[in-house]
Amino acid sequence: MSTPLVTINLVVLNGKKYVRHCLKAVQEQTYRNLEINIFDNGSTDGTKEIVHREFPQFNLIESTKNLGTWPGQEKAIESSRGKYIVALSVDVLMHPTAIEKAVEILEKDEKIGALQAKIYQYNISEFNQGSTRHFLQKVPGRTFPKIIDTLGFQIFRSRRITNLGHGEEDHGQHDQEKEIFAVEGAAPIFRKSALEELRVLGEIADREMFWYGDDLDIGWRMHLFGWKQIYSPEVVMCHDRSTTKGMSRGWRDYLKRINDRKKIPIFKKRLDWRNKRLARIKNDYCQNMFSDFLPIGWREIRELGYIILFEPTVLLEIPKLIKLLPRTLKKRRAILARAQVGPKEMARWFK
Repeated sequence: MSTPLVTINLVVLNGKKYVRHCLKAVQEQTYRNLEINIFDNGSTDGTKEIVHREFPQFNLIESTKNLGTWPGQEKAIESSRGKYIVALSVDVLMHPTAIEKAVEILEKDEKIGALQAKIYQYNISEFNQGSTRHFLQKVPGRTFPKIIDTLGFQIFRSRRITNLGHGEEDHGQHDQEKEIFAVEGAAPIFRKSALEELRVLGEIADREMFWYGDDLDIGWRMHLFGWKQIYSPEVVMCHDRSTTKGMSRGWRDYLKRINDRKKIPIFKKRLDWRNKRLARIKNDYCQNMFSDFLPIGWREIRELGYIILFEPTVLLEIPKLIKLLPRTLKKRRAILARAQVGPKEMARWFK
C-alpha cells in the first residue's frame, strides 16, 4: 500500500480537558506518515500551554481571536502538505488504526472526496488517565457499551437532517461500507484536492456560518460537484457528544430533549437554525424544493411552533438571515453554475 502524507488539523478553543487525550490518540496511530497542525482559536484555559509542554513536535498555530471552526480549518489547510486532511475535533479519540484504514479506502477510488468513520459515543467524565488505546475497547473495570454517535448525515424530503445510527447500540447492523449524503463534522477525512475544488468566492466553508451547519454545507456541495462521500465501519473513532448537540431522530424525540436543549447556549441554537437554512438556500435545486413543498412546509410549521413555545429567542436570528440573503444567493449562483450533478440525481438522497 502506498503511504501518502496525511495532515491532521485540530482546531481547538478552550479544550483543556480533552486536548491531551485527543493528541495521545493521534500519537498512537499505526500510520506514521503524518503531519499535525493545531490551530488554537484564542484559548484562555491552558490548552496552548499543554500543547507547548507535552506536544512540542506538533505545529501550533495561534490566533488572537476565535475565527470559528472551519475558518480555523482553512487557516490550517494553508500550512497542510498532506494528500488527505483529517479535520479533527478536540473531543474525538481516534482508534489506533483509523488513519491506516482510511488511507487504504481513499487510495482505491480517486472519486472519494470524503470519508466518514464509525463514531461511537464516550463521556470524558468516565475517562481514566493513561493510554487512549484501552479506552476505545473498554473502560477498566467495566465493559464499554458501543453506542453509536454518528455514521454521517442522512437527509429527508422534509430536509430534516439526522445523524445516521445515532443512539443505537452497535450489533453489526452498520458493518457495510456505503455512500452517504454527507460526512459529519466531528472528524471527517477529506481528499485535499476535493476540498480545494469546493472553493466558492474564495471560501471552502461559508464563513458566515462560523460554527454549526458548515459540515452539512460542505457535504451537500461535494455531492453537487460530483464527489463521493463514503462511510466505512473499518475506520473507528469516539466522540463526546455532551459538548455539542445531537441530531433529533424524530419530532417526538425532539420534544423529549427539551431539558437537554436548555443546556445548549442560545447563540448555538440560533446558528443551528439559521445555518441549516443557509445551506438549503445555497445548495438545494428549486425543482426539488417544489417537489417536496408539502413535507418541507409541514416541518417548517412544526419547528416554528416548537421555537415559539420553547425557544422564542431563536427568532431573533431572522433579521440576520435576511441580511445574509443577497450574498448567499450570489454563492448559490456560483455553486450551481459549477454543479456536475443535476436535480434528479440529488433527489435520490432525500428519503
